[in-house]
Amino acid sequence: MATTKLLSDAEVETNPAVKAVFDDIRATRKSDFVNNFWRGLANDPAALKRVWEQLKAVMVADSAIDPLTKEMIYIAVSVANGCSYCIHSHTAAARAKGMTDAQHGELVSIIGLAGQTNHLVTAMQIPVDPQFEVK
Repeated sequence: MATTKLLSDAEVETNPAVKAVFDDIRATRKSDFVNNFWRGLANDPAALKRVWEQLKAVMVADSAIDPLTKEMIYIAVSVANGCSYCIHSHTAAARAKGMTDAQHGELVSIIGLAGQTNHLVTAMQIPVDPQFEVK
């Protein structure tokens, strides 16, 4: 259960700042669907706009990293942070961008391995090899 109110479309229509962001979300995603994260964040119109603009700048804008890889990175970070909502939403986005079951399986294996080795190296406090440091 949400700890904040999720704004309905009718409530969004009453706030021009929120409506403008929701309209942009729909146009950018080419979908009428606005997910619950944005509906909750809409309680703070300034934060809604700021986070949406950040998301577009990182996840939507053309960059050196392709859109599917961005979503897969987002899944991995969401797993590391324990965010079930983001794991689900970005897995759906990755699948929409073409992620196959085989890719998802490999991603889960990589996430699991990285978590394991990260914990081991942290527990052992292994020093960084000089060859890995930026010069």
